[in-house]
This record gives sequence, structure tokens and C-alpha cells, in this order.
Amino acid sequence: MADEINTQDSQWQKGVIEKLATSSLDEQKASRRWGIFFKILTFLYLLTILAYAVGWVVKDGKAMTGSHTALIDIAGVIMPGGEVNADAVLGSLTDAYESKGTKGIILRINSPGGSPVQAGIINEEINRQKKLHPEIPVYAVVEDICASGGYYIAAAADKIYVDKASIVGSIGVLMDGYGFTGVMEKVGVERRLMTAGRNKAMLDPFSPVNPEHKAYAQALLDGIHEQFKTVVREGRGKRLHETADTFSGLFWSGEESIKIGLADAFGSTEFVARDVIKQEDIVDFTHQETFADRFAKRLGASIAKHIGFDVEASGLKLR
Repeated sequence: MADEINTQDSQWQKGVIEKLATSSLDEQKASRRWGIFFKILTFLYLLTILAYAVGWVVKDGKAMTGSHTALIDIAGVIMPGGEVNADAVLGSLTDAYESKGTKGIILRINSPGGSPVQAGIINEEINRQKKLHPEIPVYAVVEDICASGGYYIAAAADKIYVDKASIVGSIGVLMDGYGFTGVMEKVGVERRLMTAGRNKAMLDPFSPVNPEHKAYAQALLDGIHEQFKTVVREGRGKRLHETADTFSGLFWSGEESIKIGLADAFGSTEFVARDVIKQEDIVDFTHQETFADRFAKRLGASIAKHIGFDVEASGLKLR
């Protein structure tokens, strides 16, 4: 009986040892697999860094070691932190010019306008870069619309290409808002406003229009309009056939815009790359908003909201 018990104990101990050994081997195999995985991951990381270091950068699915046409989209309303803003476009321009294979730059424009400040910064940067890199032409290609602030940017291009049905022009400035004094009188609401500085409440929508403030605002708009007109005249030069309507805020079809000198010819992005720049390989340098960018933008908007600051309070637009 004692021998049988000892035999059972021995078998149990043997089984436990076998299980422990098997478990240890499994852990070692898993550890080796994870080790191989992390080594491969590290190799890929180092390979990516090496690719950037030696210029094997791939952008928009195309290798940037060869000659190409650089594309920058100007799509949407032009405003700080918006779809089109100076920081993003200037970064795209810098990347395009610094790319050794860039033979020409296309600004593909589809914008109704927006901030005169943002448009002005972009215009000035294009002109600055053109002086630094005279061998790299810059062309604007208009898709559906190139109005106001969009045209402010396009005026810096060497040539402007349009579709016959594109909308081009609207060279003017506006400052919009609402007046609620009549509604307040009807519902019996009294406006109580206190300021330090006699012009602090200028253009307040809940107060009657002050003729002095209106005249001041009009002078401001006229001054910015003159800046816009100067940019267009300098950009278009003798190609511009100026009339009384040119700077009136009117807009024209692409076909008409060529006749009056606001544009140069018909042409798409592919046409300009292939037949004008002679580099049909197009590399997109348009700034793409990252998750971090979106998070920072939302955080900034949230902070601005809590401290009561309205980033669109002025209502001043090139439209």
C-alpha cells in the first residue's frame, strides 16, 4: 500500500514538473516572438528616418526624388484656423520650394474668399518665394470659384488658368452685421450699454447707427479695397483691361474673365502640369490637418468661448 502511494506521489510530482517545464517553454517562445516583433518595428522606424535623411520621402503616394509638379490646394473659406489659413499655405509653399524635384507649382483654387489679412500674407509669401526661386513658375488653376480673397491669392501667380464656367472676380471688401433696434422697440426691450471710450461700442447691433461710426467704417473698407486693387494691378500688369466694373465687386465667368484680363487661358490642373510645366507627375503638398491640429483648434475655441472672445467679431471679409 505504501509503495502504491509513493508511486502515485512520484507520478504527480513528475506531472507537475512537466507542466512547469512546458509552461516555461511556452513563455520563452512567446518572449522570442515579441522580441522579433519589436525588432522588426524598430527596423521599420529606423528605415523611415533614413528615408527622410536621404530624401526618399514619399508624399501623396509618389516618390519625391524625381522631377514633379507641386500642387497646393486653396479650397474653402480663407480665415485664421479655417479651411485655408496663412500658416498652412505658407508651410506648403516652403515644402514645395524646398523639394529638389519641383519644376513648377500649381495653386488649385476653389474659394469664395475670406480674411483680407490671411489672403494678403499668402500673396506676399508667393511673391517673396518667386523672387528667391525665379526658375520655378507658379500658376493658379481655378476650378468652380476664385472670388475676392481667393483672387487676392491668385493675383500673385505668373498665370491664371480657368474653366469657361468658373466664377472669377468679386474684387471688393465687406463688413456685415445686423441691427435689432426695431425689434427691441416692438418687444419692449431696453438696451443698457456702458463703455469706457466713446467709440468702444462702434457698430453695436443693438444700438442705432451712429453716422460718425459708419463713416469711419466706410473709410476703413475703402482703404483695404485700395490695397486689394493695388495687388491686382501689380499682379496682372498690362494684361488687365480695367473698366469701371473691374473693382466694383462684380464677378464673371471664366470665359469673360479671360477677355477682361483677370485670367489668362483655359486649363485644368492636369493640363498645366503636362503641357505648361512639362511635368505630369503631380505631388500634393497641401497641408493635411492632423488629429493634434484638430484637438488644439478645438481647445483654443473652447478657451476663447469661456473668456468671451469672438474671433469673428469684426465681420470683415474679402467677399
